[in-house]
Amino acid sequence: MKTQLCNFCLKSGILCSKCDSKVKSGEISDAYLKIAKQILSLEEKYPPLQSITFHDAVEANGILALIVGRGDISRFLGYGGKIVRAIGQETGKRIRILEKGVDDRKFLEDLFAPSDIMTINTIWLPDGTTETRVILRTGWRRTPQVNVKAMKEIAKKVRNVVLRVEFSR
Repeated sequence: MKTQLCNFCLKSGILCSKCDSKVKSGEISDAYLKIAKQILSLEEKYPPLQSITFHDAVEANGILALIVGRGDISRFLGYGGKIVRAIGQETGKRIRILEKGVDDRKFLEDLFAPSDIMTINTIWLPDGTTETRVILRTGWRRTPQVNVKAMKEIAKKVRNVVLRVEFSR
C-alpha cells in the first residue's frame, strides 16, 4: 500500500522525524494514521490491498470517507465487502470509498451510492459563488437512506464543493 507515511513507521508505530512533522503540522490527521495502520494489518489477509494508494481519510457525522487512488475502489469492495466491513467495525463508523482525481459526477455517484442520481446542476449565485444541486431518486421508499448533512460536509472537505441535495420520485 502506498501512503503519505513510511511503511516502516506504520508497522512499528514509531514515527520518523519526517512522518512526525507531517502529523504535527496537521497534514496528516489522526484518522488517517489509524486507518492506514488498519489497512496495513489487513494486507496479509486481503492481498489486493497491497497495490492500493491511500490518500486521505475524512470524517463527518459518523461517516468515514476513505480517499483512494484511481481504480482502487474495486480492491476495497472485493471479498464481498469484508474489507470495508472490517474497517467499519474497527472504527464504529459507516465507510465510504471515494476515488481521487475523478470528475464531479463520478465523485458524487460514489459519495451517494447506492442511491441513484437523477441529475446534477450547477447553480450560480448572485454573490459569484456556485452550488452543486444533486437530485436523488427516492424510489419506493419515502425516506432516503442518505445522511445528507454528512455527505455535504464530506464533499466540502474533499472537493470544496457546496452541495444542495434534493429528492424526487
